[in-house]
Amino acid sequence: MSEMVKVALDAMGGDNAPVETVKGAVDAVNLKDNIIVYLVGTEEALNTELAKYSYPKDRIKTVIASEVIETGEPPVMAIRKKKDSSIVVGMKLVHDGECDAFVSAGSSGAILVGGQVLVGRIKGVDRTPLAAFFPTVKGPSLLLDCGANVDARPDHLLQFAKMGSVYMENILGIKNPRVAILNIGAEEEKGNMLVKETYPQLKNCPDINFIGSIEARDMNQGASDVVVCEAFAGNIALKMMEGVGITMMQQIKAGIMSSLRGKIGGLLIKPALKGVLKQFDVSEYGGAPLLGLKGLVVKTHGSSKHKEITNSIVQCISFKENNINEKIQDMLCLKDA
Repeated sequence: MSEMVKVALDAMGGDNAPVETVKGAVDAVNLKDNIIVYLVGTEEALNTELAKYSYPKDRIKTVIASEVIETGEPPVMAIRKKKDSSIVVGMKLVHDGECDAFVSAGSSGAILVGGQVLVGRIKGVDRTPLAAFFPTVKGPSLLLDCGANVDARPDHLLQFAKMGSVYMENILGIKNPRVAILNIGAEEEKGNMLVKETYPQLKNCPDINFIGSIEARDMNQGASDVVVCEAFAGNIALKMMEGVGITMMQQIKAGIMSSLRGKIGGLLIKPALKGVLKQFDVSEYGGAPLLGLKGLVVKTHGSSKHKEITNSIVQCISFKENNINEKIQDMLCLKDA
């Protein structure tokens, strides 16, 4: 039997907590027999939700946290003042070695600050990017940074490229993954100052397979395996993809339901459409890991339902089994003292 992976889950984080978070945890332990989930939250909420399900009792443990960090709270102040919050308590489980990973759909700011302060960066890592899978016609690609560092330097983006390459090669098995920098054109001379200064560093780096610039419209075509950028551009690109996908689906459904002919056609294409939709469903890929930390922290969408929570928990298995942190250290030649 494979080694057990212990995941702390912020049961109180996200728009649909604790209902969807607890259900996601139950589904995860019922799906995989090598996961133990530590549900972190208020005693009443955890007991109420767990009472609804059947699950292996030895693989879901409750950790009581009396406070919750709300989305609108200043992150640094919240981490300092709410020491018994589900985010702080969960991250301390990772810091203390009691858990291998922490998953949360809660406050992005608090998760980013907590990751740096409570879990800590790998020695020598300057910035820790959020790395999110996004769908393409050739399978998932990786976008980083998609939310952690809105202001970054060229050397930060170079580290992102190296960490992203390690992640794609070991999690998805893509050998020598293609790395591109998000830009407003394919030409080397295009871009803002950050892109222009970063491009030659990526081009001259022997540790990555740099293929040049990529425009946002080409990302979903699978033109690269890893896309690097600072978080301002990355977050806009990712949310635009999600928004366009949601809008298209709404319009397709409205068109199908607008006439009898459309409804008949909809029934005929339903099997094929299901497969395409699954390929482009972001919840299939789980959450975004904060790469470069000493332990694994995974941020999921604030609107996550149980499916995405489950997939975010399950993805922690691959992270641990493939020793991603150790391989990031090796890639960056930054062994902890």
